[in-house]
Amino acid sequence: MGLLTWLPPYRVELELFGEELGDLIDGTAYDLLISERFMAGFRAEGLTGLEGFHPVEVLRVRCMRKRPRKPLTVPRYYVVWPCFGRGAVDLVLNRVRFSKPPTCTECRSTGINATHGFVLEPGTWAGEDIFRPRGMQGKVVVSERFKDFVERHGLTNMVLTPTEQFVRDPSNLGPAPLPTA
Repeated sequence: MGLLTWLPPYRVELELFGEELGDLIDGTAYDLLISERFMAGFRAEGLTGLEGFHPVEVLRVRCMRKRPRKPLTVPRYYVVWPCFGRGAVDLVLNRVRFSKPPTCTECRSTGINATHGFVLEPGTWAGEDIFRPRGMQGKVVVSERFKDFVERHGLTNMVLTPTEQFVRDPSNLGPAPLPTA
């Protein structure tokens, strides 16, 4: 069993918290919404790792703060899914605290209590520009090429953090101990 797949028709109601809608909107589960200009640039530059590219109908935009000063333009959006890549979290060199050690070498996943940076095991990444790695459920990893693409096109509504600097520690457990040699 897993998460349900979003099936057509693809219709959304968006909430706007700032002045304008971004080029990337995080959806539910594995879905992402990308703007038409994001999609056009992604395809033109031959980037890899996104699947789908189905048009989305925006039914309504709710402004959650005071109205924007200028009229709101709603870009065309498309639903995409980052692929599940072969890249796998290195179980020795990462700084991830698991609730119990992973026993499945394929998914490399159990509950994650804290993350203070992670690296991919050498030889596991197949070169996708955006993907979901094995062992970091719910996280999306991008390549340097993707980072450069975002900066070149001035794409909005995304924060890119190097994997070795990524921190999520809701219980303040601190980083996992470094391996001893």
